[in-house]
Amino acid sequence: MTKDKGRRKHRRSATRRASLYCVLLALPALLFAAILLYRSNFSVGPAILLVVCLLLYLGLISAALIESMIRPLQTLSNVVASLREGDYSFRARGAGTRDPLGELAAEVNALADLLQKQRVRSLESTALLARILEVMHAPLFAFDRENMLQLVNTAGAQLLGRPYARCFGHTAHELGLEELLAAPDQAIHSFGSKPTRWLLRKAAFRQDGVPHTLLLLADVSLPLQEEEQAAWKRLIRVLGHELSNSLAPIKSIAGSLLVRVDQITGDETTLRDFRRGLGVVESRADALHRFVQSYRLLAQLPPPHLKTVALGTLLERVVLLEQRVMVQFEPGPPATLQADPDQLEQMFINLLANAVDASLANNARTVRVTWRMADSSAFVTLEDRGLGIANTENLFVPFYTTKPKGSGVGLALAQQIARAHGGEIRLLNREDGEGARATVRLPAA
Repeated sequence: MTKDKGRRKHRRSATRRASLYCVLLALPALLFAAILLYRSNFSVGPAILLVVCLLLYLGLISAALIESMIRPLQTLSNVVASLREGDYSFRARGAGTRDPLGELAAEVNALADLLQKQRVRSLESTALLARILEVMHAPLFAFDRENMLQLVNTAGAQLLGRPYARCFGHTAHELGLEELLAAPDQAIHSFGSKPTRWLLRKAAFRQDGVPHTLLLLADVSLPLQEEEQAAWKRLIRVLGHELSNSLAPIKSIAGSLLVRVDQITGDETTLRDFRRGLGVVESRADALHRFVQSYRLLAQLPPPHLKTVALGTLLERVVLLEQRVMVQFEPGPPATLQADPDQLEQMFINLLANAVDASLANNARTVRVTWRMADSSAFVTLEDRGLGIANTENLFVPFYTTKPKGSGVGLALAQQIARAHGGEIRLLNREDGEGARATVRLPAA
């Protein structure tokens, strides 16, 4: 309101100055006309009429001059004011004339066009950035210097477990991100109770002159697991090759010596000890050879030969193979996969065997198998009533096992088969009581 009053006051003062200049400009002519009328002995009536006509003429000319000068300036002032307010729809008239006012109007109109294009580009860039943030799978956060959250995308809100609108107005400490925000760039951290490992990327930027910190989390669980599996495979190949080369001749020599012992005459007790010792060497060499071969299977899994597979039929065959307990098989909706049926059967056999072993170890006789379809994927669930999982971080690590006679190959091999088919296995403790739940996700055909 004060600005409008000031603008009108400036306009009145400019109009008054222009009027004063016109009066001063016409004053010599008026004086000359008065002197001329006085010396010409005009009568009073015609002299007054002539003076009035002259004044009226000068007034009209002055008004036209003021209008032609002040009105364009007022229009340009309104256009510039609208630009300052962010309204780029107004344009100045008279931009085509070849005079200073026309050139000024043309420049103001060009400035308005440029600002309008820049605003459109800014809006489009903002909309594109918002769309990119919405579809990003990597959580992204922006904090001000007070560690107050200023920006978050959909993936970040899902990671926090909060609705999008309730994420703002909280500090990094309240959101549980203080440790991640204080960590160095490119560090690897876990967040919350989930086993996911995140690679932290941090960057500094300024908004309205205030420093902000951008925090981006990239899920590197799968790449790290793939690197670990590749390292295990290389180690298994080397150990398997060396051990197999050594165990084969040991077993052969022990068998040959065991045959020759029967041809030797001597003390029966000594011969019996020789036979027992050579038998132990041969049996253990054979057991170690089978043990090494099972690990080499993990390192030499061939790529899947994809075929059209009916999931329900495949699971029925797997369930029929398990006879130690009664498996509750609950058929789901029809599902077709592009997969290697032999590898899938081996994967489900290993998972079902683990579930049955866990239930039997807890004196339970319940194992449940079912599946469902969601998001163009089939989710197969195997539930047991065992003692649960004590260490979920090392479940799919080769050589790791909690069974007295386990080899640590079954789950690692199952996970490798699932990932070779574009899926994944998750094994967690059940929330509704004792036991564990294995969920296998496989892409549907």
